[in-house]
Amino acid sequence: MYYLNGSIALITGVSHENGIGAAICNKLASVGADIFFTHWGSNTDWVKYFEDNIREYGVRCANYEVDLADPNAPFNLMDVVTSELGTPAILINNAAHSTRDGYLNLDAKTLDNHYAVNMRATFLLSAEFARRFRKSQKKNGRIINLTSGQGLGPMPGELAYAATKGAISAFTLSLSAELAPLGITVNAVNPGPTDTGWMNEEIRKELLPKFPLGRIGIPDDAARVVAFLVSEEAEWITGQILNSEGGFLRS
Repeated sequence: MYYLNGSIALITGVSHENGIGAAICNKLASVGADIFFTHWGSNTDWVKYFEDNIREYGVRCANYEVDLADPNAPFNLMDVVTSELGTPAILINNAAHSTRDGYLNLDAKTLDNHYAVNMRATFLLSAEFARRFRKSQKKNGRIINLTSGQGLGPMPGELAYAATKGAISAFTLSLSAELAPLGITVNAVNPGPTDTGWMNEEIRKELLPKFPLGRIGIPDDAARVVAFLVSEEAEWITGQILNSEGGFLRS
């Protein structure tokens, strides 16, 4: 049951109880991982409540409020994690920035805001994680990047989001080749449309027929995939983009 005992997992973008990040924290804690999660703009009472709940699994837990749009955030974050819990062996890049745009509204500021979080923060944090992992002489490191299936179909009205999240797939493939000699696997997970609280009844009604399995995706679906990819059972999987969408039909 506790196959991650002694492992430290860093999960970004854990800002509310219904999110994929929170589900991943719970799942990894349930199998023994110590949890360090980041958040931004969250209710402080909820953050404390969530941290206490994670500790009930019998693991250590700490958190850090950080604006990942800050160029120095990835390095500061790794300093804090290392100081409080130790060198992490698992990194889950879950944080994302998303606003509606489309070609009529697309401008430099919109692009820069998306780039700062979705690309720069993910890339720099992954690189710094790997550098410190190498110095620690740990084995079996894991990096998981969350994507949204940008390579499977268009996302009208979200040009900046689609472009910056889509870049993560290319980064994942190239980084996986560089880090393989260190024993670090690098993969991406696309959970498809997931009900994390943003869907209203109209959206649910529209999406449900597109899921042949008969239900809309939930955060636990993504968390189970992530938990597998960070396990020893997945040590031979790297450089992959896993489209775990419940058979979602785009046409």
